[in-house]
Amino acid sequence: MNDLIVRNARIHTVDPALPRAQALAVRDGRITWVGDDASRPEGAEVIDAGGRLVLPGFVDAHNHVRLGSDDACVQLAGAGSLAEIGRRIAAWRAANPHARWIECEGFDYSAIPGGRMPRAADLDPLTEGLPAFVFGYDVHTMWLNTAGLRELGIDRDHTDLPYGVAETDEAGEPTGFVTEFAVRGLSREGQRALAGLGVPWASAERQYPRLLASLDTATRYGITTIVEPQNSLDDLALFERARAEGRLRSRVIAALFHPRGTSGAELADFAAAARGGDEWLRAGPLKLYIDDVVEPHTAALLEPYCGHAHRGETFYDPEEFAQLLAELDAAGFQAFVHATGDRGIRTVLDAVEHARKVNGPRDARHQIVHVECLDPADVPRFAELGVVACMQPRHCSPDIAGPGHDWAEAVGPGRWAKAWPMRSLHEAGAVLAFSSDWNVAEMDPMIGIYTAVTRRGLAGGPAWVPEEAVDLETAIRAYTLGSAYANFCDHDRGSLTVGKLADLVILSEDLFGIPAGRIPEVRAETVIVGGRVVECASR
Repeated sequence: MNDLIVRNARIHTVDPALPRAQALAVRDGRITWVGDDASRPEGAEVIDAGGRLVLPGFVDAHNHVRLGSDDACVQLAGAGSLAEIGRRIAAWRAANPHARWIECEGFDYSAIPGGRMPRAADLDPLTEGLPAFVFGYDVHTMWLNTAGLRELGIDRDHTDLPYGVAETDEAGEPTGFVTEFAVRGLSREGQRALAGLGVPWASAERQYPRLLASLDTATRYGITTIVEPQNSLDDLALFERARAEGRLRSRVIAALFHPRGTSGAELADFAAAARGGDEWLRAGPLKLYIDDVVEPHTAALLEPYCGHAHRGETFYDPEEFAQLLAELDAAGFQAFVHATGDRGIRTVLDAVEHARKVNGPRDARHQIVHVECLDPADVPRFAELGVVACMQPRHCSPDIAGPGHDWAEAVGPGRWAKAWPMRSLHEAGAVLAFSSDWNVAEMDPMIGIYTAVTRRGLAGGPAWVPEEAVDLETAIRAYTLGSAYANFCDHDRGSLTVGKLADLVILSEDLFGIPAGRIPEVRAETVIVGGRVVECASR
């Protein structure tokens, strides 16, 4: 007898051996049968899907659930001007009169007039002397006011920080803008430094509620496997606590952060952590950076930024990075490498090619994460080298990165054709692994799928680089089996196949039967993980 039967469904299995079905059966957390309604077996519990679409549970290949979205911060998403930022800070201060810091997140660089980066002088009139910091929406930069600079001890003699690099003006004075926060500030040392300086955001008591809220959001959206892409060994205890308290309803894969200077002893600790774990929670992949982000001109480009003489820098010399990746590859590690600029991406591809020459080819499934600006000459190299393109479709939306926004203006129109070339990579045989990059963008897979197939903003309007849109089936596969493959779990998830884990989602509408513009309206009505209903809209 099976534990669960799902019937009267339009099942899109993402399994080429049986692409469509009407029913499936589950026993002991795994799928035991898939087929037609008329021949379904018996089950203790029967869910009538009402003819709705059933998909494999989504595998979000890059989701910062540990960072989350912090309810204690001023939320600046959608604030398009300094005046609006000021209004939101004032409202937050009125509701939090005893706060020691003003903490903000979701800042869009385009809110600063003239395309320049923010300065302390911009923030000072909005904060009335209370120390303040603002995270860029990508969490790669930190914007401080004068009181915040003073509180953190940043001056002309202290700009190389454990949590970033403070930019300076012509006179050598800090401007209030700190870059490389994601590279340094999210490291173990960076977090400890900020917590030691009294920044509430970095404290342990703020991290766990952020994680719980994000985990609940993921489950509600039908994300049954979450890949948290950047953690220290200290952070793993947060996930263990969530599991012990029954709050881990989706599965988690936690990548471990490998900042520059990681020691051999730390690598041994990473390897030990990777040997543990199970289908609910495991660690293992290593997160590295080769460059930063396009908007503040810190990604590494082949040619200079539009209107500038510089082209960004890589965090490693190419030869040094190639040697490092070869060493990690030889030790059996999988690498997730953040690369947004075309030169940064090429540097990683060159390093993987070097590793294969030195160590011989193996099923490493190294990932390049983001792949925002890719030179056409490097498109076929992903498939040739077995490199997965871990991409975030929402990032290429014209209302975020397109004409008139900082990303498009930074690279210039001559490079727009290089922007997030999902279709070109797919047609060249590369594995696409889609993800949200929450909380840089919305976590909802429906928004990612919509953007991937339309290249339009949420309000519609003209498509940006429409030739790089993918079809619906490709987008779904990238959010399920592609991401499962990217993380070495395609043997037990990513498709609705007999023997795999019973992780699935029943959607409110059939994505294949509605106009693409309505995809963002679709909701996960029932979410099943391991054969157990963990979320149900009707409950």
